[in-house]
Amino acid sequence: MKENTYSTQKMQARVDDYISQFEEGYFSPLSMMARLTEEVGEMAREVNHYYGEKQKKESEDPNTLEEELGDLLFVMVCFANSLNISISEAFERSMLKFETRDKDRWTRVDEEANDE
Repeated sequence: MKENTYSTQKMQARVDDYISQFEEGYFSPLSMMARLTEEVGEMAREVNHYYGEKQKKESEDPNTLEEELGDLLFVMVCFANSLNISISEAFERSMLKFETRDKDRWTRVDEEANDE
């Protein structure tokens, strides 16, 4: 498998290049939300097959979590593009929120070592 590294800007540009070649363009926000939900469901199904009690039927195609995460990421990038949202900026805001709000919520690895 070819190793690719994409910045979020390159991902958003590549998806936009792909979608822009079709007259239909991006779906509406409501349709995007439905697609996103669909993809989350497909990922949940794969997680259940790999880690849960529900085994795959022999007739089912073998999908991987990697494929499902990729599909989910594609739809998320489409959603962001359709609303002119920078994924980098959204990620930065989200990380700042977690790094401040939840900074003392969990036991830090270095604290566990000091307790021993």
